Amino acid sequence: MRIALGLEYDGSQFLGWQSQAQKNTVQDVLQAALGRVADEHIVVVAAGRTDSGVHALEQVVHFDTNVVRPLSAWVRGVNTHLPKSIAVLWAHIVPDEFHARFSAQARSYRYLLINRPVRSAVQYGKVGWFHAPLDIEQMREATHYLLGEHDFSSFRAAECQAKSPIKNLQKFDITRKEDMIIFELTAGAFLHHMVRNIIGSLVYVGKGKHPPEWLKEVLESRNRKFAAPTFSPDGLYLCGVSYDAKWQLPQISRHEN
Repeated sequence: MRIALGLEYDGSQFLGWQSQAQKNTVQDVLQAALGRVADEHIVVVAAGRTDSGVHALEQVVHFDTNVVRPLSAWVRGVNTHLPKSIAVLWAHIVPDEFHARFSAQARSYRYLLINRPVRSAVQYGKVGWFHAPLDIEQMREATHYLLGEHDFSSFRAAECQAKSPIKNLQKFDITRKEDMIIFELTAGAFLHHMVRNIIGSLVYVGKGKHPPEWLKEVLESRNRKFAAPTFSPDGLYLCGVSYDAKWQLPQISRHEN
């Protein structure tokens, strides 16, 4: 049968999502825990691959298994074999046609940025940080140039494996709560480092190095060298993946985002 899982994890101690020879990835650790419950080798497929240091509030994965276990075993049972930094939130039996990656309709990311002269100690590894004042209105104006379907090559990592640089950015909101700036983005899919490269460029706008219109020029150049450096992974969260209601996934993010 095919099982879908919702996952939450702190990516600070992992080398990203995707399995590697060093075995210190979220995928490797999860597969080992699932294997202990299933008593067989399990391979999971994720909705999106998060980079080293990037977190998830609700990643969605699926796997196939030959064994029958109560759904509670795939949640509480698996969690007993996982480190404290990874937790299975829910489990759901899905048809064979369901695919965590290809059935996804949209992914949502959130970036948390502390904007004050001194870095945070308590939130270390959980937020990005920029010391100089940032103009949130200038950054909001700049985001308008990115909304919709565009070629995002200017914000694409050199090692990106996506077949096309054309993506549809459906939502981009920026809010401020005291010294925390919150960036929220939704798209059908994202390029490798796309969110972090956009955040870095927005910081350039926010600190006054460039006007909002500069982001339009960067986008239209389709050249990575014109955008800002890749921003820190610390404040980036995969906060939800959207699916058709027919799959009846018990997603938490559906009610929160």
